[in-house]
Amino acid sequence: MGFTVLFVIFIGLASGLAVGSGLVAFLTILGVIPRLIHLTKTRNFLRFYEWSVIVGATLFGWISLTDFSFQFTHLFLVIIGSLTGIFIGMLAAALFEVLNVIPILSKRIGFRNKIILLLMAIAFGKVLGSLFQWIVYDPFRFG
Repeated sequence: MGFTVLFVIFIGLASGLAVGSGLVAFLTILGVIPRLIHLTKTRNFLRFYEWSVIVGATLFGWISLTDFSFQFTHLFLVIIGSLTGIFIGMLAAALFEVLNVIPILSKRIGFRNKIILLLMAIAFGKVLGSLFQWIVYDPFRFG
């Protein structure tokens, strides 16, 4: 193998390790798995949770590097899309909670007594941004 190929392999592995480490640190700081275990009272399944995260990240990371594609019905895609949106929303909410973003932001912009308006603005902004991307700007639209 040439130097260029080895260099690309090295950069790919280093990038993957950096992103993977960032994800693990992010999940650790948020305490997603311990909180999930505590709320569901399923301490006996700790290894299952850990292996689910590892296998899921590895499997879908590998799939994203291949030309593999899933063929699903529209109804199933709506269900998967909704569950994905719920997950991302809950992850964002957990990040907000951990970093105390909302109290700090409301204090800085003078919305101390109107936190509910700030929350609604964040939610509506996310919804409108998503609708804009799906309806107006669809990078995957062909033709």
